Amino acid sequence: MAYRKVSELRPYERNARTHSKKQIRQIADSIERFGFTNPILIADDGSVIAGHGRLAAAKLLGLEEVSTLPLSHLSPDERRAYVLADNKLALNAGWDREILAIELQALVDLEFDVELTGFSLAEIDLVLDAASESSADGADQPEDEVPPIAEVTVSRQGDLWHLGRHRLLCGDSRKADHFALLLDGASADLVFTDPPYNVPIDGHVCGLGQVRHREFAMGAGEMSETAFTQFLTETLGNAAKCCRDGAIAYVCMDWRHMGELVTAGRSAFTEFKNLCVWNKTNGGMGAFYRSKHELVFVFKIGTAPHTNSFGLGETGRYRTNVWDYAGISSPTASRNEELAMHPTVKPVALIADAIRDCSRRGEIVLDCFGGSGSTLIAAEKTGRCARLIEFDPAYCDTIIRRWEKFTGKRAKLAGRDCFEDVAEQRSAPELGAAA
Repeated sequence: MAYRKVSELRPYERNARTHSKKQIRQIADSIERFGFTNPILIADDGSVIAGHGRLAAAKLLGLEEVSTLPLSHLSPDERRAYVLADNKLALNAGWDREILAIELQALVDLEFDVELTGFSLAEIDLVLDAASESSADGADQPEDEVPPIAEVTVSRQGDLWHLGRHRLLCGDSRKADHFALLLDGASADLVFTDPPYNVPIDGHVCGLGQVRHREFAMGAGEMSETAFTQFLTETLGNAAKCCRDGAIAYVCMDWRHMGELVTAGRSAFTEFKNLCVWNKTNGGMGAFYRSKHELVFVFKIGTAPHTNSFGLGETGRYRTNVWDYAGISSPTASRNEELAMHPTVKPVALIADAIRDCSRRGEIVLDCFGGSGSTLIAAEKTGRCARLIEFDPAYCDTIIRRWEKFTGKRAKLAGRDCFEDVAEQRSAPELGAAA
């Protein structure tokens, strides 16, 4: 092996292997992290036999010399054949998907930059999601199943619950210090939130007249247009201030209040990126056209590059701004229970796909209107860390019970007492009084 000046090396004129700018950048990043570990194979005259990508990356990095290995024993015909063989033989190999998932997950757990392996974000999610689903207990993982609201509330304002790697604060999104308590100095990498729509819920029925909704604690039709715009501006502004530069925010809203949301979003965020439409399977109730869609407004915080794992679909994730998922009115088991618990609950699959689009595994997903906890379940499924604020203690209890049932794990208050122990402790005075 010998070191040669980069300027002395010549690419093979008939090299059939192509390298995109993105791949050259990947190779350069690998060289910066691991060093120039693989010498360029050359002929005696300095023409490259194998290592054209490494040579291009070396030029990109401004390297003056690189390690080379002369293949003096090859004839011109053999060199010509080996140029093809070196590339094709590597492509003929496969992957042990189980071992691959274990290794990728180990790197994620170590907070190592997994993209240095050459796998894209979409590919990493695909491998790890498949491994997670194959190892799940039982055939059914009821991700969209929402437990009913219990008669006795356990959570209280100010409670900070630890749900594995996730956090849930029973607090007020209008208060900036509640975000600070929840995030504890960290910055959110993505926002997915579903604010109240400022329409009255209590007494309204759906599900063919079988479901009567619980009223939201705020944003339930009591606000004027100006007040609701201010409410959204304040809460979303608090969320934006806790995000890293370049983070993407998904905010759900119905068509009735899209004006208020756009006004608030333009004030709270830096850029209005797109408007996605959740196209439901069936239309809901209504007289003047049945509403078959809901809107998901996409904003950006700051000016740094945002994470994009789907691009133009080059990794097999074809994504448009029309999202087709079954709606809550679609006839499936437990739909009436879900409607009764939370009337605007979103499918976990919808949220999970959005999370995959613009974040990496291990990153923080913020939801300042926790609701029934669908964002937390989506983060659990996709390997992200959820940070939720929910104002209503009853909804906090439901989020906790939903996560515990889904994972088989136990939530803890401030990392100490389990939810069931706290429930017993807080009900004790009432039991004593009753006796």
